[in-house]
Amino acid sequence: MNRTIRELEPDDIDQIIAYFLEAKHEFLQGMGVNPNKLPDADSWKSLLNQDLNRPLPDKQFYYLIWELDNRPVGHSNINKIVFGQEAYMHLHLWQPQNRQTGHGVYFVNQSINKYFQTFNLQNLFCEPYALNPAPNKTLAKVGFELVKTYETTPGWLTFHQTVNQWVLSKENMPG
Repeated sequence: MNRTIRELEPDDIDQIIAYFLEAKHEFLQGMGVNPNKLPDADSWKSLLNQDLNRPLPDKQFYYLIWELDNRPVGHSNINKIVFGQEAYMHLHLWQPQNRQTGHGVYFVNQSINKYFQTFNLQNLFCEPYALNPAPNKTLAKVGFELVKTYETTPGWLTFHQTVNQWVLSKENMPG
């Protein structure tokens, strides 16, 4: 099976939006997402297309598409980007059959290398919902360190929740 990552292209945006908008509310809540905060498809598409055209130092978001045999199966993105310093990562395998297969660990490793290189990061953070075991296990496997567990509203699509804050510093990157 051929696993690759690549930068977001305009044609990928609809799949990312559909992953969220077509998901069951229970699934979204299990990730810490508040279904009532999801924008409509057109507004979301406009936001991502605008950001896609910004120069790297000005980006609010930066997406990578994860592919199995040249077929998109998930994505990772960063936000809260401070070029040359830090960013916050998100990770999503879209179909259940691709989860718990080792693909997530592979894709996250490839993604973090790209994020550190592209944005000259010193630290990469991730704050998954503490009650969502999959991303927490993946982050530990790829070398992130657990900094703290605390309550916050971690993103623009989430509800107030307990999160685990993980960090990977440039000097502790694997490989």
